Amino acid sequence: MITLTLLHPLQSVAVQSWSFYDEPSIKIGRATNNEVVLYSAVVSRHHVEVRKSGEDEWEVVNLGSNGTYIDGKRVEQTKALDGMIFRLASSGPNILIKIETSSGQDRSSSNSEQSRRRQPKSAKDTLIS
Repeated sequence: MITLTLLHPLQSVAVQSWSFYDEPSIKIGRATNNEVVLYSAVVSRHHVEVRKSGEDEWEVVNLGSNGTYIDGKRVEQTKALDGMIFRLASSGPNILIKIETSSGQDRSSSNSEQSRRRQPKSAKDTLIS
């Protein structure tokens, strides 16, 4: 399972989370056919894809013209790590990645904590100002 969490732009607290169990690919962007829809002027229609690259391995792939950033550096494609935060565009929203291994172990937080953050699959649209 992988959980993507939109972080508040000033306080780095969770605004909304999306959990995915069997999806091999998760697209994020403004277009409504993405798995995670974020309405922000700096987010491209199809901005970034988080996709499986192994049993418990994922990668982040930039698709947008405004770029995807990790630690202030623009990336085109990189391995996704548990606890990693990436930014859509240089001034856009921050997304936290949480990866749970196939053995059911979250690499950095408890399952009860994840359960509290989990949102229904249908709650995928988020307005970012």
